[in-house]
Amino acid sequence: MTIQVKKKGYRSFVKGGQVIGLASLLMCAATQNIYADEEVKAGTLYGNMNTVTQRMLDRAGSDANNFLHTNGNYDQTRFYPAEQINRETVDKLKRAWIFKMEITDSLETSPIIVDGTMYVTSSFNHVYALDAKTGKEKWHYKHKMGPITTYCCGPNNRGVFPYGGMLYMGTLDAKLVAIDAATGKKAWEKQIADPELGYSETMAPTVVDGKVLIGTNGGEYGIRGFVKAFDAASGKLLWTFHTIPENSVGVWATHDATGRDMLRDIEAEKAALKKHGDPYKTLGGGTWQNMAVDRESGRLYFMAGNPSPDLYGAIRPGDNLYTNSLISTDMDGKYVCHFQYIAHDVWDLDAVSPPILTKVKDKNGKMVKGVLHGGKTGHVYVHNAKDCSLIRHSEAMVPQENMWVLPTKKGKRMLPGANGGVEWSPMAIDPSQDLAYVMNIHQPMTYHVEATPYPGGKLWLGGAFKVIESEEQWGNVTAVNYNTGNIKWQVKTHQPMIGGVLATGGGLVFTGQGNGLFQAFNSSTGELMWQDQTNAGVNAPPSSYNVGGTQYIVVGSGGNAQMNFKRGNEIIAYKLGN
Repeated sequence: MTIQVKKKGYRSFVKGGQVIGLASLLMCAATQNIYADEEVKAGTLYGNMNTVTQRMLDRAGSDANNFLHTNGNYDQTRFYPAEQINRETVDKLKRAWIFKMEITDSLETSPIIVDGTMYVTSSFNHVYALDAKTGKEKWHYKHKMGPITTYCCGPNNRGVFPYGGMLYMGTLDAKLVAIDAATGKKAWEKQIADPELGYSETMAPTVVDGKVLIGTNGGEYGIRGFVKAFDAASGKLLWTFHTIPENSVGVWATHDATGRDMLRDIEAEKAALKKHGDPYKTLGGGTWQNMAVDRESGRLYFMAGNPSPDLYGAIRPGDNLYTNSLISTDMDGKYVCHFQYIAHDVWDLDAVSPPILTKVKDKNGKMVKGVLHGGKTGHVYVHNAKDCSLIRHSEAMVPQENMWVLPTKKGKRMLPGANGGVEWSPMAIDPSQDLAYVMNIHQPMTYHVEATPYPGGKLWLGGAFKVIESEEQWGNVTAVNYNTGNIKWQVKTHQPMIGGVLATGGGLVFTGQGNGLFQAFNSSTGELMWQDQTNAGVNAPPSSYNVGGTQYIVVGSGGNAQMNFKRGNEIIAYKLGN
């Protein structure tokens, strides 16, 4: 198979004075006619899967056999209740099997496991069904890509969502595809948005009550962000919620969520608004990750990303609602509330890591339904789910310096850099300990601004973020008590951390590094309990499941385009050995 790639643009950072196309920078590309044909390889070997019912999805948080949601359950806790692999037994954890995929590229898939069958995806929208006990392939689906595909940060896909007898996947050419889970054959596909305008899909959908919910990428291309709902049976569009309202101005906020002055020139912005009007049609605000679903209240919670252009704010006056925000709607897509962390963001410190629903203490110590979000700023934010209001924010998990210095043509140094803090990486929690487990990036940069008009669906940064080569880059895994905001423990890592976290009933936290290490930590103390060296960056969120009374941990080892970590093509499953 020949893959032809036509580069359409990439986000450039600079090292040593030279612009480089790593996606430490966000890599963006366009592909044309990637696949000559769509095919299902090998057919069905093992027959039909058990139908995934709404009841199964609702009870997924207590399911110690399957892993049905991208982030474990509708609350997105990434807490797996099984205890077979625990602090006393984890030193006996061994590789059970390795599956090698056809594509060797950035790997961000969350393995989904249904009744002994595993579903994983690779870059460029390949889907595999595997025997979860042996790793043997059942079928292989290849999406037939459209003539134009524009995407940022690598050709990633974060996985499928199972519902009924189907799997649902978003594609790089901005389509929603329904695949028969038993055979791997496509049932239908729908165009979500126009890829020539910069829209693409890397997130996994979420399905609830027959509605397939999916947002969009494209905040670097001057899109207008949204979340859409499609009928799971037919693909019919049911509703659209725009993450950018027609009145995007807001309240002219001068301080961020933590109370720090953002140094805005409000008078200049008001003059620009009078001259240019509201920029809502090209203001960005993509939704990168799955939404949390509160089944009790019938509400959705999701994050909206950065405004467009990223750094050049002079032509987008106002708060740029609802960019950099937690947003809640009802199940029909009607607005309920929002909270904006950074108004008029000119540093690309957007809200991307998926929200988590859990009980939290409010400011008076009363237990209320809460929403957690890990920010690129390096804080965990704790909200009241009822009205989106901020209860508290955590201690800073990474260095913060010169916040919020304004970008200049020559460049200004500010920490965190544009990758975070917490990037898109999903957190995990252990509600029994009131702890959130978070992975962070420390990557010092300078921020440069350049006046740039809307380029019509092409990359639109309005400047550049430049890595400071002389300064050390590193990461950490941090445990935050979300009822106090205090850091309980923190483990520094050699490289910036991007991927995801899994917490388990065995008192462990699993996560991986760009150097190929896959590790388990004591969830109470941060003590390293076990590790395995893989062949590529472990930059995908782990999952866990049970087959025949045996608990497994599974993760992708394929590297990451955004941080330029070593690429690979392996799905690795682990179980206890002798």
